[in-house]
Amino acid sequence: MRKILFSFWTLACFVMLSAFKEPATTISLQGVWQFKIDRDDKGITEKWYLQKLDDQIKLPGSMAQNLKGDDITLQTKWTGSIYDSSFYFNPHLAKYRKPGNIKIPFWLTPAKHYVGAAWYQREVTIPKTWAGKRVVLFLERAHIQTRVWVDGQEAGMQNSLVAPHEYDLTALLSPGTHRISIRIDNRIKEINVGPDSHSVTDHTQGNWNGIIGKMQLNATAQVYLEDVQVYPDLKSKTAKVKLLIQNNSKSKMSGQVELSAKSFNIKIVHQTAVVKMAYNLAAGSHQQLEVTLPMGKGMQTWDEFSPALYDLTAGLVANGQTMNQQHTQFGMREFTIKGTQFLINGRPVFLRGTVNNCEFPLTGYPATTVSEWKRIFNVARAHGLNHMRFHSWCPPEEAFIAADLTGFYLQPEGPSWPNHGVSIGRGLPIDQFLYDETNRMAKRYGNYASFTMLSAGNEPAGNQVQYLNAFIDYWKKKDTRRVYTGMSVGGSWPVVPNAEYQVRGGVRGLDWDKRPESMSDFSAGIAKFSVPFVAHEMGQWCVFPDFTEIKEYTGVYRARNFELFQEDLKDQGMADQAHDFLMASGKLQVLCYKNEIEKTLRTPNYAGFQLLGLQDFPGQGTALVGVLNAFFKEKGYISPKEYARFCNTTVPLARLPKFVYTNNETLEAGIEVEHSGAAPLSNAVFNWTIKNEEGAILAKGVFNKKTVENGNGIPVGTIKFPLTGIAKASKLNIEVTIANTTFANDWNVWVYPAKMEEPKSEVYYTTVFDEKAKSILDKGGKVFFNAAGQVVKGKEVSMYFLPVFWNTSWFKMRPPHVTGMLIQSKSPAFAAFPTDFHSDLQWWEIANRSQVMILEDFPAGFKPLVQPIDTWFLNRRLGLILEVRVGKGKLIVSSANLNPAIGADKPAARQLFNSLIQYMDSDKFNPTGEVSFDVVKDILVSPSKYQFNTYTKDSPDELKPNSNQNKPKTNEK
Repeated sequence: MRKILFSFWTLACFVMLSAFKEPATTISLQGVWQFKIDRDDKGITEKWYLQKLDDQIKLPGSMAQNLKGDDITLQTKWTGSIYDSSFYFNPHLAKYRKPGNIKIPFWLTPAKHYVGAAWYQREVTIPKTWAGKRVVLFLERAHIQTRVWVDGQEAGMQNSLVAPHEYDLTALLSPGTHRISIRIDNRIKEINVGPDSHSVTDHTQGNWNGIIGKMQLNATAQVYLEDVQVYPDLKSKTAKVKLLIQNNSKSKMSGQVELSAKSFNIKIVHQTAVVKMAYNLAAGSHQQLEVTLPMGKGMQTWDEFSPALYDLTAGLVANGQTMNQQHTQFGMREFTIKGTQFLINGRPVFLRGTVNNCEFPLTGYPATTVSEWKRIFNVARAHGLNHMRFHSWCPPEEAFIAADLTGFYLQPEGPSWPNHGVSIGRGLPIDQFLYDETNRMAKRYGNYASFTMLSAGNEPAGNQVQYLNAFIDYWKKKDTRRVYTGMSVGGSWPVVPNAEYQVRGGVRGLDWDKRPESMSDFSAGIAKFSVPFVAHEMGQWCVFPDFTEIKEYTGVYRARNFELFQEDLKDQGMADQAHDFLMASGKLQVLCYKNEIEKTLRTPNYAGFQLLGLQDFPGQGTALVGVLNAFFKEKGYISPKEYARFCNTTVPLARLPKFVYTNNETLEAGIEVEHSGAAPLSNAVFNWTIKNEEGAILAKGVFNKKTVENGNGIPVGTIKFPLTGIAKASKLNIEVTIANTTFANDWNVWVYPAKMEEPKSEVYYTTVFDEKAKSILDKGGKVFFNAAGQVVKGKEVSMYFLPVFWNTSWFKMRPPHVTGMLIQSKSPAFAAFPTDFHSDLQWWEIANRSQVMILEDFPAGFKPLVQPIDTWFLNRRLGLILEVRVGKGKLIVSSANLNPAIGADKPAARQLFNSLIQYMDSDKFNPTGEVSFDVVKDILVSPSKYQFNTYTKDSPDELKPNSNQNKPKTNEK
């Protein structure tokens, strides 16, 4: 009898434990689902969850990806502010508003568009082996609100833009066949994160409807690990593990938690001993445990140079059986702050970052594969970066996994830009939602070593200081594994004093309304901050579109904006110059990024920058600010290796008072270095050379050996080179290299003769295009006409030396309007003025703030010697210096102020004028284009035929169809 009772008790225990035993079982839900659009919101009242839906869709994916939704029309209700509504009214663009030829310039065009509710439905068969298990529906990246029904019963509703939607369906999914219905609504409703937030807006990923990541049913034990969080402590070589154990059963459960960790991505295999701790759980209860896991002497740390990772195995054991087990990836690292510097594992680190805006043109939604995120991070790393900010959105888990593996520091953000149409700190639902979302982020992604920083979002409006102070205090107290700021903001936003670090504009940019130099830095601007200062959205320097990129848009988005710009360029007669415009403007863009990045690297105690950007931004009027396109691919005018010369772990720097010299001066450059390495540069040897354009070494030297600790603007030595031996106009190159490393950097300078012989010229120079000039031309003479300050046809075009900032559409044609210059550098006109085909620093004193001419009446195909490149929204044919035949004579016209009386303070302009006059006096002066005297004269008389009209007075534009956004508080991006 006792034997029978014992056997019965053993069997009962086995049956009870089998309901808890792992491993977990998964049913994939990927594939074909039934589908139906619910335009009229009648699906709930008509109980569609009890009906079989009559359409089909493939998941994971979006409606647009499955070609579900509406065609794009002028009445499409977009999610996103349109700052330039002139497209809707401009007669010049009328053909792009016609049905069948809709080409919008604001952003990329999706294949289909739909905002509203849609239903997704599928039958599932639950196996008998799942009896007694906990069953959870896991939906990775559902957008935005989900409601779930199983058969006829509703399981709940969730609304998250940052984390998986998970539904406990244990009570609803018994073994057998069931119908799961999911209603997804992508409208911005009570919870308004802002229509321009990159988590939802058409400016970037688009406001799609669907589910794009893992979709599965997970069966686990009724006793399970609800949460596992790992807190590294490098000093004690331990990891504190916080566990939340949940018992959903009707029985009391007790046993042991078993923890261990093992490295998995490095050659050194390091494994900890197993640590155990008892747990006791009443039925239906939970328990929080804190376990210290000694890492031991062989502990490996994580950083950008050695991203060693561990797999933490946490198991719940009862009666010798593992009931539930979780694997958690983590790294032993500490990302902290000391004064104005970030520290990684106690070592200063300078953040070289870019902003990710969720640019995924093929899918229209973020990647959910580790391989794609590794590609993105590796491309960024090849350009010398180590950091990425996610503007008003949080990437999927796969991005954190990839960043951990590649050693990249991340700043995800709450999914909100609460400025247009919403604000914070006023009791709106967004206030609590940002706490909820960031808590979901910390729970889901908090163990990833790469998750080093957190911001609540981007550029807010409202009672922001009080709200963000409280937000920061909440997170500083709750989780010390990362550092916190309020929101990433421009320079005009109020300072949030409780922020552990500042991400701000205002201390960035290039002051090139003055003569370019590399002596200055940002020390004065950051002096008032006692915490690390990171430059917000640094750069934003534009380049002309790359129309060869259009063919790459083979997915859910089409580059109709690029097509519009390309067709308009053709209409203006310049289709054959598109590639040249790209390359010339690209070289100026690189020059700007190089000089701005170097200025931060020269600044002691500057903590980092976040570029906008390494890659293009496809929305907000089309902001072509990257040296890479929206696919993170090169455009052809700079390689990653070239970019990394001035943006890297270690960068040689030069402080030059100017870049243009005369040969009676001495070139003097203070050489410095920025270093943010894994260890100091020990006994580093810095070599320098000065070469001419032929590559001949004019001077060279080596500085004393120096050990360089991590920091910015560290002095190395001084170069002094008398220029008296430079007899002719020359372009020189200064290069500094660090021996036995790949680190090197260089700078161009120009040297011109201090004294010039006044040429005995037959050229008639004039500032008045009058009858005398006409008479000379009629007789076959040569005329140089200085039209500076007199241009009417082109007066509205504002040219700075710096290129377009962000784009002219987003800021309603705010200057500058020009994106560099295309120069006919092989022309003998420049024989005595060394120049490349693009703007470079010797052109600053010639081009900056000069007038430009619109050449709308010149012959088709006419190309000036120096051609400013107009904003691609207007594509006007421009000229700064041109040569042309008029009557029997030959003429050069310059709207830059070139004249025989130019002083020694403008040596480049003086040299250019001299070169042009020498050319005109030679037999090589033979212009091929021909116009009448009146066509040239008209440049001084008549306005251009096409004048841009914004058609609106405010922004976002109140005349935009269906616009309901309130106007922004500032002009900052």
